[in-house]
This record gives sequence, structure tokens and C-alpha cells, in this order.
Amino acid sequence: MIYRKHEVGMTVKFIGCTREQINWGGNTDPKGLLKEGKEYIVAKIEEHSAHTKLILKGVKGRFNSVCFV
Repeated sequence: MIYRKHEVGMTVKFIGCTREQINWGGNTDPKGLLKEGKEYIVAKIEEHSAHTKLILKGVKGRFNSVCFV
């Protein structure tokens, strides 16, 4: 798989998260908020030294970027 850097306005597909991916950096638990296979639009990006969080248009919370393609 080729890694593509996330950008604001980009459409991403939620592929699911492990408990470790959710807990890493205090991300929001997507259960009840996101649906696997559904596409979302990136509204904002928070880059940290060891991980990146995505804020999605119309969804409250911050989610681990590795949970999206």
C-alpha cells in the first residue's frame, strides 16, 4: 500500500480501529459515530510527533489517521 498524506478537504474511508489505535494519543472512540466503509471529508488535521489525528466534517471528535484510507 502506498501511503498518501492526508489533506484538508480530502475524502477518506473509515476502515475501522483497534482499541490500541483509539487509545494512542487519546483519540475519540468511533463506535456509534463512524461506519466502516463510509467516506468522510477531512475538515482539519492535527499532526503530532508520533501520530496524526483527523477531524471530520460533520462529526464530533478527533480520530487516528491510521483508521482511514
